Amino acid sequence: MNIQNASQATGLPPKTIRYYEEIGLIAPSRTENGYRHFGDADLNALRFLASARGLGFKLEQCRQLLALQTDPARKSADVKRIAQGRLADLEETARRIEIMRGELNRMIRACPGNDEPGCAIINRLSSTT
Repeated sequence: MNIQNASQATGLPPKTIRYYEEIGLIAPSRTENGYRHFGDADLNALRFLASARGLGFKLEQCRQLLALQTDPARKSADVKRIAQGRLADLEETARRIEIMRGELNRMIRACPGNDEPGCAIINRLSSTT
């Protein structure tokens, strides 16, 4: 299967597939004329990567998970540790978003939203404290 067909089969853009090859996440075979050839194992790896990236796993985490996926001697504790790390990242991001949300709500409530130039939002964004 060529890269266009692999793209259609996995939902990943060809540019992403080429990048994954460039950084060594996948290694499709090459035909005599140098074109990439994607077999079932390559497609499975690409689908796996698409799922992992969809959950926000970083590329290095994807590399580790992909290696664990193909390792029959893997320990589920290793997989769980990576997923727990991702969850901790998400929880920290959610915490920061909640802080931003609260600050934006305070600024919006403090802004009169009328035809006058005074605006708590501009004042807050302009302050250095």
